[in-house]
Amino acid sequence: MALTVHNLAATRAGYSARAYDRAIVIDALGGPGEFHPNASSKELLTAHAVADARISGLTAVNLTVGAVGNGLHRFEQTVEGIAHADREIQLHPDAFLKVLSAGDLRVAKSSQRLGLIYGFQDTSMLEGDLSRLDVFQGLGVRIVQATYNRRNLMGDGCVEAADGGLSQLGHELIAELNSRRLLLDLSHAGPRTIAEGIAASKSPLAITHTGCRALADFPRNVSDVSLKALADKGGVVGIYFMCFLRNLEQPHSEDVIRHLEHAVNVCGEDHVGLGTDSSISAMPIDDAFRSAHRKVITERIKAGISAAGESPEVLNVIPEYNSPRRFLTLADDLARRGWPSGRIEKILGSNFARLFGEIWR
Repeated sequence: MALTVHNLAATRAGYSARAYDRAIVIDALGGPGEFHPNASSKELLTAHAVADARISGLTAVNLTVGAVGNGLHRFEQTVEGIAHADREIQLHPDAFLKVLSAGDLRVAKSSQRLGLIYGFQDTSMLEGDLSRLDVFQGLGVRIVQATYNRRNLMGDGCVEAADGGLSQLGHELIAELNSRRLLLDLSHAGPRTIAEGIAASKSPLAITHTGCRALADFPRNVSDVSLKALADKGGVVGIYFMCFLRNLEQPHSEDVIRHLEHAVNVCGEDHVGLGTDSSISAMPIDDAFRSAHRKVITERIKAGISAAGESPEVLNVIPEYNSPRRFLTLADDLARRGWPSGRIEKILGSNFARLFGEIWR
């Protein structure tokens, strides 16, 4: 029987904290941090943010270290972003571990540290020169997203009406990533770019943070056809905790579960995970946070990098999962809906761990 939000009763006990603390838990797009109204991306983590990372139960996160969007100085900004992440690890070696191989996930788990997987959400920092992957791979980058929302030299992002797909350079990028055993990420890409990218890749790949377009028809979400093609290639899709899960209303826990269950029905339970696109620390749902959110979305719209579905009035927070141990709460919800523990653990992180192991050999 297919999984749906409506046809499973609360038939089982919840998911235990002990089982959660034993599981490999991966957020395929996220990172440590907390909200401050005037915070800068160059500021170091607070003690509270580090403490939240410790208690989260996360084994690893795909941490964005690269600049996004077209513009000047993207190479330099990305090098600075990597240096900033390296500095956090140097300051907190008992809390964070730089992940360079799949084996480092086991080290992070056994040492109770959060593994930081350096990733890109754009390729603008390459500035058309694929040889720069030498630099970034050497600095620890392991996940490369081909495009952000708008068109870049590799292909069209999801807000491009032309939906022109991959460029020739984009095809060369995918071949280079496959050769270097770096993970290709097709999040934020246009439908044709996604379809062509999946077809072009000779290795399993990921869409680390997205939703199901069949449930919410926004450009940032992915069609069933592409979800199935991704799974058939051995890849994994990560469901996010974003505004795009629901049509212009505040998303809630039932929306996350709805998208997870749909993705499992389409892809199979071995090809679905989580990529929240959010910080580990809880967001304070107050006037200051709402004001800052409105400012960010307004600036994104003005810069032309916003995607349809983003709204100054809809927060990128799942209220029921607004805590550092949000994945345990989700696991508990899934268990109470009748999900077996094996499937829950795949979604929590073992599917992404398997994918990383296949690529980073």
